[in-house]
Amino acid sequence: MKACGMIVEYNPFHNGHLYHLRQSKQQSNAEVIIAVMSGNFLQRGEPAIIDKWHRAQSALQNGADLVIELPVEWSVQSADYFAEGGLDLLHALGCENLCFGTDQSDEFDYQNLGKLLVTRQAELDKLYQSIDDPKLTYAQKMMQVFQQFDAHIVFSPNQPNHILALSYAQANAKLANPLNLIAIKRIKAGYHDQKLPDFDLSNQENLNIASATAIRNHFFAKQSIKEFIPESSLIDLSSQAVSWADFYPYLKYRILSSSHEQLQQIYQMVDGLEYKLKQVITEVDAFDQLLQAIKSKRYTKTRLQRLLMYVLLNIQHEQIIEQQNQKIIHVLGFSEKGQQYLRQQKKYCPYPIVTRMSKQVANQKNLLIQSDRIYQLANVTIKEQNFGRLPIRSTDFPK
Repeated sequence: MKACGMIVEYNPFHNGHLYHLRQSKQQSNAEVIIAVMSGNFLQRGEPAIIDKWHRAQSALQNGADLVIELPVEWSVQSADYFAEGGLDLLHALGCENLCFGTDQSDEFDYQNLGKLLVTRQAELDKLYQSIDDPKLTYAQKMMQVFQQFDAHIVFSPNQPNHILALSYAQANAKLANPLNLIAIKRIKAGYHDQKLPDFDLSNQENLNIASATAIRNHFFAKQSIKEFIPESSLIDLSSQAVSWADFYPYLKYRILSSSHEQLQQIYQMVDGLEYKLKQVITEVDAFDQLLQAIKSKRYTKTRLQRLLMYVLLNIQHEQIIEQQNQKIIHVLGFSEKGQQYLRQQKKYCPYPIVTRMSKQVANQKNLLIQSDRIYQLANVTIKEQNFGRLPIRSTDFPK
């Protein structure tokens, strides 16, 4: 069976994701669509608005065949680690293609660029180190690096999908059997769009598409978003939605109750940021205020959000390295085709395929258990996230 993979977050699953799923199946001509989906904490240092099981169910209801979890040690990371973690799992499952979204308007050869980046990695690293401007974000530095590296690599302002795609290309080229890369152009809504676009009430075939950012903003502002997301996502949002605000009291407790020395052990705690956190935590009353108080030209909002997530979850450097070396395929759900494909790949997959969390696996993946239990603190309706859970089957819910 021919499989096409995607690396996703679905925060929440919306019509743009439905378009991506349909295009992935059509352009790859795949029989099985596999989604590697971030668990309960996301790449930009945010909690998922809905838990991983509900998001996996929405994916299955809308065309995915197999959903596996990208755990927190890979999901809450910069683009290069995020891409590496997701592609490694797809490669382990024998995927032939990776379909991803891009906001690059011109045709772009990600496949060959990935090969070039890998063969000249030392040159890339040297160029990155030569840019010592603290005012530049990671993305801005990488734009400069790529443009110095090859004048044909062009960027327009605000192209997060294109930058992530370059990370996919580079991580893919390092694999023993690289996947075929298929770029799908974003339509109708940009990644950073804050507002919902106008929609056509008579629109049946063409999907009404808005950015996830706009959908979340309007949802928390108690404004209608029903034209832009499937009904399954709307039901889940109505019963369970969480945000950073729900975790702020626990984050504040962690900072107040930790010494400077203890905060220094947190993953990616650098440049005395532990002192800044201890200094301002008694002066602010909300997460956004804390973020504003520690913001500087040296670090982006996303970089600081990830750091605060590491503080909340008490993630230390050694734990990240240890957990990244403990790889599993944690199955969240499948269709009949997905289950068949999983059985087909089981004898070839280099990592354990986990469909039910055992004590042994939980001891190995302690950060997964730890982070999901903290996620449950946000809302009493969030059920146990690992023990006693079996993969969701597409046959469990009406079509």
